[in-house]
Amino acid sequence: MNSLSYENALKSDNRDYLTFYFSLLKNKQILIFTFCMKSDYNSPAIKIMLFLFSFSLYFAVNALFFTDSTMHQIYIDHGAYNIVYQLPQIIYSTIISIILNLLISYLSLTEKSIVKIRQMEKNIIIEKTYQFLNYYKIKLKIFFVFYFLFSGLFWFYISVFCAIYTNTQICLIKDTVISLGTSFAYQFFINLIPGLLRIPSLKAKDKDKEYMYKISQLLQLI
Repeated sequence: MNSLSYENALKSDNRDYLTFYFSLLKNKQILIFTFCMKSDYNSPAIKIMLFLFSFSLYFAVNALFFTDSTMHQIYIDHGAYNIVYQLPQIIYSTIISIILNLLISYLSLTEKSIVKIRQMEKNIIIEKTYQFLNYYKIKLKIFFVFYFLFSGLFWFYISVFCAIYTNTQICLIKDTVISLGTSFAYQFFINLIPGLLRIPSLKAKDKDKEYMYKISQLLQLI
C-alpha cells in the first residue's frame, strides 16, 4: 500500500502511524528485510547475498579511507582507537556504502516491479509480465557479474591490507562495526519522518493534501 496513488490510498489505506512505520522498516532495515520478511516478492537467496555483500563492502570502503595520515595518527596514539579522528572517514564510508548498496539492490530486487504488474489491468498483465521477465534476466546477469567481481576484489583488498598493516586491523574492524551499526540503526530514525506527512494527508477532512502525500513517498526512498 505504500506505493498507492493518493486517490487509491484514500480509499483503502486505513493504517495508523505505527503500522505504516513498521511497514517501512520491514522493507528498508536490512536485518529485518533479510531475515524477517518471508512474504515479499524478493528471492530469499538474493536477499542473503545482498546482506553478505554489505559486510565486504563496508570493510573494503573503510579500508580505502586508511591513508598515510591515518596510519600516522594511529602511531601517535600508540595504537589506541581515536574515535574523534576516525569519525569523518566513518561517516564518508557509511554514506558511500549505503549508496552502493542501493544501486546493487536495484539490480536484484523484484518486489516493486511485481507490485506494479499486479496493479495493472488484466488484459495487459501477461504482456507486461513477459517484458518484466526479459528485463529482469538482463538485470540479474549484471547483478551476478557485479556481485562476484566486486566481492572478490573487496576480500582480496581486505586480505592484502590486513596482511601488510597488521597493527591497524583492530581499528579497521572497529570502523567497520560502527559503519555497519550506523547503517542498521539510521533506518529506525529516518523512517519516522514519512508517516508524519502521509497519515495527516490521508486523514485530512477535505482530502486535498496530495502534495504532502507525494512528499512522504519521496522520503520513503531515502
